[in-house]
Amino acid sequence: MKEGNGTKVTEFHLLGFGVQHEIQCVLFVVFLVVYIASMAGNAGMILLINADPRLQTPMYFFLQHLALVDICYTSAITPKMLQNFVVENKSISFGGCVVQLLVYATFATSDCYLLATMAVDRYVAICKPLHYPVIMSRTVCIQLVAGSYLMGSLNASVHTGFTFSMSFCKSSVNHFFCDIPPVVTLSCSNTDINFMLILIFVGFNLTFTVLVVTLSYIYIMAAIFKMSSTAGRKKTLSTCASHLTAVTIFYGTLSYMYLQPHSDHAEENMKVASVFYGIVIPMLNPLIYSLRNKEVKEAMKMVAKRFL
Repeated sequence: MKEGNGTKVTEFHLLGFGVQHEIQCVLFVVFLVVYIASMAGNAGMILLINADPRLQTPMYFFLQHLALVDICYTSAITPKMLQNFVVENKSISFGGCVVQLLVYATFATSDCYLLATMAVDRYVAICKPLHYPVIMSRTVCIQLVAGSYLMGSLNASVHTGFTFSMSFCKSSVNHFFCDIPPVVTLSCSNTDINFMLILIFVGFNLTFTVLVVTLSYIYIMAAIFKMSSTAGRKKTLSTCASHLTAVTIFYGTLSYMYLQPHSDHAEENMKVASVFYGIVIPMLNPLIYSLRNKEVKEAMKMVAKRFL
């Protein structure tokens, strides 16, 4: 590994959480269990949606891709983190760092747009029910999902390109994976443009998708309040409860991670937020959408009956 002014860094050293060995062993077990639960839950959700004809609707089509995205971005960071809990050499190659950031940023950004797309789907289903099959056709659903992946790819490509085109003076990343802010701080180059890009791109992605979600639910709530039946209101609200819960947790954590002022203390806070955002949330999503969704629970019962 070479480092210093004007030299090339060929690998990075991930500092991780900086805790004692005994605590690292505990964290390894905890995060391994969370990761296995996340993979099983999201893979199970994908298989369940494909197996049950009643779940072949736009909402579950989007949920299927949300589960796939969760699998991809948590898998970009968690296995390496688990490995570093049990090995002495906590390095990651320059190329490995590039790939990790590219994959993580692609699917994390896609997650934002998929959640916004799901809000639009709920808006159309509740506010324009008669036109729902036409508006949310199979072609439109595929285009919306493709657009989410495209936005994720563009965002990740720009950040990854600008981040790793810089010269690096140091190689110790104060994080458990190669995220943009901690890698950028290692550069000898002027980093103003990089932090400006973070503010612009993350700010735009968050503002645009949160605006879509907010407007969708304003119209949804207005439609609910116009309903004369209390039972109808409760049923309509129940169809949105899972998505609202997932959106609140996801966007709240993401905003805290990337839009807080840069400081040494903020880096430690970001590690905690990153654990929740990149490892815990992918595990929670299948639970949120299964425990609070009547159709998913019924589909799970049907599948269980087939094998019991």
